[in-house]
Amino acid sequence: MFRPLSRIKRLRIPRRKFSTVATGTAAVFGFVCCLLLHVAAQGNEGQNNERDDAAAAAAFETIIPVLHHPRCMNCHLTGDFPRQGDDSHRHTMQVLRGPDGDGALAVKCSTCQQDHNLDGLHVPPGAPDWHLPSPAAPMIWEGLGDHQLCELFKDPKQNGNRTVGQIVEHMSTPLALWGWNPGDGRTPVPMPEAQFLAKVKEWAAKGAACPAEGNGPQPHEK
Repeated sequence: MFRPLSRIKRLRIPRRKFSTVATGTAAVFGFVCCLLLHVAAQGNEGQNNERDDAAAAAAFETIIPVLHHPRCMNCHLTGDFPRQGDDSHRHTMQVLRGPDGDGALAVKCSTCQQDHNLDGLHVPPGAPDWHLPSPAAPMIWEGLGDHQLCELFKDPKQNGNRTVGQIVEHMSTPLALWGWNPGDGRTPVPMPEAQFLAKVKEWAAKGAACPAEGNGPQPHEK
């Protein structure tokens, strides 16, 4: 016995709806599964970088000799000017920090410093974006103890409003890494570059804890 056409249409409509709902449910289920896998992966990554204050502090202690080396200190000593040489004497061209850290008036860093070292003994060195820290956050750490220096690195009010991650990024810039390739007549940083970068990243990944207070200031002989 044949069913009326209207009856057939009434039966087909729910089936189409069911198919649409089933397809949508499958899509949502797949999305949820992907989301859960992503969250789980992030959780595993976090476990690999669990906070370890002792390890972080030890890593920072390891990089202290680099931070106190003349290749770093010449831009981070007291005074509103850069310094030169292994003896950290005042810049012979009387360069000043300036409002942006790149010199004042006509005496700009870029007047002599290019984006690379020039060939020859004691000629102007260079790296991309050569400059001092700005007056707003001069990042001077002469005389600071290890704990104080570490805290300065983490304080946005003193470090140029940077996060710990951005401090790590700065350590990997050509300007910072210039210390390992300073040109003829200048002593490079003795610690291997790869070891330094690994310790900086370890310090951040383990929670960026600082060495214990009480370490005396590290005077820099000029």
